[in-house]
Amino acid sequence: MQVRLQSRRLCAPLCRSAAALLICTAAAVSGCCSSTCPVNDDDTSQARPEPQRLWQVLFGDGTGLSQWVTTTGDPVIGWVIQDDPLAITPGEGEPTLCIVPGSGSIMTRETFSDFEFHLEFMVPTGLPDDVTGQNRGNSGVYIQRRYEVQILDSYGLPPGNRDCGAVYNFKAPAVNASKPAGQWQTYDITFHAPTWSFEDDGSGGRTAVKAANARITVYHNGNLIHDDVEVPNKTGAGSPEGPEPGPILLQDHGNAVRFRNIRIRELQYINH
Repeated sequence: MQVRLQSRRLCAPLCRSAAALLICTAAAVSGCCSSTCPVNDDDTSQARPEPQRLWQVLFGDGTGLSQWVTTTGDPVIGWVIQDDPLAITPGEGEPTLCIVPGSGSIMTRETFSDFEFHLEFMVPTGLPDDVTGQNRGNSGVYIQRRYEVQILDSYGLPPGNRDCGAVYNFKAPAVNASKPAGQWQTYDITFHAPTWSFEDDGSGGRTAVKAANARITVYHNGNLIHDDVEVPNKTGAGSPEGPEPGPILLQDHGNAVRFRNIRIRELQYINH
C-alpha cells in the first residue's frame, strides 16, 4: 500500500458551503419554507479559500523567530533580525533575518510534506574579487532538510549544478536568473515528497520502500529554472530520505546572507 505522510497539522479549514447545506437540509426536514432557509447566492461555493487562510508565515509579519529552532531543537540565539539594508529610512521596509556566520543553521519547528514555498534572500556585497566559487555568498534552502536549493553569488556566471538555483550537485538551473549581490531575490518552490510503500520485513515488522521520487519546481526571480524535476536522493549534506515529513532548513555556510518574507502553504489544503 502506498501512503504519503502529511505534516503535523491538526485540522483543515472548515467548509462554509457544507455547513450551510446541513442547515438548509435540517430546515427543509422541519418544514420551513425556502425563503427562510439559508441560501448561498454565490455560485462559487467551490472556489478556493482566501489565500491569506492558506499561507503560513514563517518569517515576517511580526513573527520574529518563533517558528524556528536550531538543528538540535534549541531556541535560535545566533541569527539576528535587522532592518532592510535597502530601506531609505531606518525602520521602514520588511524586517530581515541575517545569518551571523558560524552561528549554525536553523530549521522550522514544524515539518512538511507537499507544499508551495516562498522566500526572499540577499547575498552580501563587499566580498573581494579573489573570493570565488562556494565561498561567495553561500547558503541554501534545504527542503525537508534533505534536498538543497543552492544560494550563492552566481551573477553573470554560466549555470552549474553547484551555483545559485541548482538542486545542489544534482541539477543546474535551466537559466542563471541571479541578480547582483546586494539585491533582493526570490525563490518560489513547489515540492512533492516521495511516496512510500510499507512491506513486511519477514520478522513481524514493516519496512518503508520508496515508490516514487521527490519532485520539485523552482522559479528564481520569476524565471522557471526547474520544472517538476525528479530528485532521486538527498543532496549534499542533506539528511537521509525517509517517509516522515521534514522541516525547512536555512543553511549557515559562513556568509551573512539575509532572508525576508518566508511563507509556506501545504498542497493538501489547496482546492484544485
